[in-house]
Amino acid sequence: MNLEEFETQYRNTLERSLNQLQTTVLLLAQLEANIASVSRDLQTLSQTVEDFISEQKAQ
Repeated sequence: MNLEEFETQYRNTLERSLNQLQTTVLLLAQLEANIASVSRDLQTLSQTVEDFISEQKAQ
């Protein structure tokens, strides 16, 4: 392997690694947003159940 081949391989590997890292960061952001959404949905569901139980006890 000569210097030019080494530099090309180095750049390609570094570029591929950086692309994978960028993809991972974007997926992590999407995962965090999904977790927040699920959390809000579960809080809403919990409040709905509590309200229903309160209404049933009042009757």
